[in-house]
Formats: sequence, C-alpha cells, structure tokens
Amino acid sequence: MPEFLNQSVLDNPLIRYVWIAVILLAMFLLKGIVSKLLCSILYGFFPKAKQYVSRDQFILLVLIPMEWFIVALVVIFSFHKLTFPAALDFELYKITSKDIIDGLGKAAIVYFFIRLLRSLIDFFSLLFEAKANKTADQSDNQLVVFFSDFFKAVTLIIGILMFSKFVFNFNISSVITGISIITAAVALATRESLENLIASFIIFFDKPFTLGDLVKVENIIGTVEKIGLRSTRIRTDQKTFMTVPNKKMVDSILDNLSLRTERKAEIKLELSVQTNATQIMKLTEKAEALLQQHELIQKGTVYVTEIGLKSITVQIEYFTAVIEFGRFQEIKQTINLELLNILAALEIELAGKANVE
Repeated sequence: MPEFLNQSVLDNPLIRYVWIAVILLAMFLLKGIVSKLLCSILYGFFPKAKQYVSRDQFILLVLIPMEWFIVALVVIFSFHKLTFPAALDFELYKITSKDIIDGLGKAAIVYFFIRLLRSLIDFFSLLFEAKANKTADQSDNQLVVFFSDFFKAVTLIIGILMFSKFVFNFNISSVITGISIITAAVALATRESLENLIASFIIFFDKPFTLGDLVKVENIIGTVEKIGLRSTRIRTDQKTFMTVPNKKMVDSILDNLSLRTERKAEIKLELSVQTNATQIMKLTEKAEALLQQHELIQKGTVYVTEIGLKSITVQIEYFTAVIEFGRFQEIKQTINLELLNILAALEIELAGKANVE
C-alpha cells in the first residue's frame, strides 16, 4: 500500500476515504440492479398476487423508494465509519455539530423507510382493488380506498414516533403519553372531525351506499365517487364535485336511488270544469290503454282525484323498470305527447287554457 494513503486528512487516513469512495461508486452503479433484485425477492413473498398485479407494476411502485432507501443506508453507514473531524466540531445551543449531522442521517433513513412503506401500501391497495374489481359488490372497492388512507395515516404516525426516538432521542413511552394527552385535547377541540371519522366506519360496515351509487342527501343528488376518512365525494347531476362530511351522510335522511326497484312518473291533468263525465271516462280509458300498450311500462293507474271550482284533476301514475335515465325521459315525452293527442281528439281543454280564453 502506498505510504501516502496512510496520511491523515481531517482526522482520517486517506485510504479510508478511498474505500468509502469505492463503496459509494459501486452503490451508484449497482443500486438499480440491487433494487430490482430486492423488489423481485419481495414480490416472491406474495405468489397469489401475480394474477392481480404484475411484477412490472410492483417494481414500478416500489423501485424508486427502494433505491433511495438503499442509497441513504449505504451513504450514512459509510460515513459513519469516519472519525468526525475535530476541526468541524462545534456547539450550537448545547447541540454539537456531530449530533446535528448524526440526526440528519437518521432522519434521512426514517424518511425513506416511511416512503418505502407507503409505496408498499400502494401495492397492496392496487392488489386488493384489482381483486375487488372482479366482484359485483362495490363495497369491496370502497373498503380498499378507506383502509389505504387509514394505513397511510398510521404510517405517518409511525414516522413521527421514529423521528422522536431516533432523531430527537425522546423517550417513546413519554411521547406516547404526551400524544395521548394531546389527542384527548385535540379530540375535544375537533369533535366534528372525530364524528366524521366514526361516521366513516358506520358507512363502511352498515353500507347505506357504496361507490358508484346514485344518492340523494338533503338537496344534493349525485353519484358517489369516493368515501374517505372525513368526507364523501359526490359527482352531482350538474357535473360539480361536492364534498359532504360523513357525519351528514349518516345523520341526514339519505335516499339511495340506485337501490330502487322501479322508476315512477306522475302526471296531473287539470281539466276545465266544463268537461263532462263522458269525456272524462273516455280519457281515463284511453290513458289506461296507452299505458298498457307501452312495452317498458310495468304498471299504471289513472284516476279522477279532485273536482274543484276551477278544475277537475286526473292523476296518472306509471312505473318502469330501473332503466337508463335518458331512456326514461324519452318514455315520459312519448306518453305526454300521446296524452295531448287524446285530449285534442276528445275536445277536452285544460283548466289554464279555458281560463285564458
């Protein structure tokens, strides 16, 4: 070994810097290969995942976080082998520069570890989502989104505890006790958010609605697109994106329109008081025949419901199967136009028209 490599530079022999440089160079050259190998090994622990998530999808999710985690480990453990130079040792508010650098190194490891955990959560979410898509029940998809957000929140808490322990050297038991006290205080201050969280569990287990359902809550009608820890996202019939607190979704009267067994149409014909009984009888007979002739109308009724000083009311109700909304509107239009023709044929005037004349 050349003598100059034993010379000390910043309290460390030069040969040690050379070895660290070689290790870092090898790490940067091989990090992609090593990361892919580790990802493949990790993917092998889930043999049943192959039918839902491919190896390439798994690598795409996990590779980058894995690479950075490996880089952080190698860099920090390599520099840990160096003796901290006395020339760089100083104290700032009773904290030495060595402690600061040591804390930054540990913080980097914790950060990339948590990032790797979150990418694994994304993998499991993708796995269970693909599995849930093969079932007709949308509640499975709903649970995947919920628990994905839930475990990411748990991962964040784990990251905070790891930072407290390894970076700031706090006593974890004291931290947990402190967090419990703070949590109780925060829970009182943010009672509404806690109620929304509890409501989200009620939604998932009671299942008043699932993803993709058409619902009506208060004056909002729309399709459920996402159910989160705090709120439910609804795409309205105006194509706006409404965020409704979960507490309101549970406490309010909610109508799940997707679960109806039939679509109902209702027509009120307010006839002129000059209309005689024979005309009304013929109108009801023709209206009933019209409803019976239409193949998509399952049942219908026609009744004279009111006789007043200004009008005679004929109530027409009919039901169809749960068909597409546009098709339902076409049926309503057809029936309405045919009724106008029937009124014209029988020379029956509507109350409003008669009053105008």
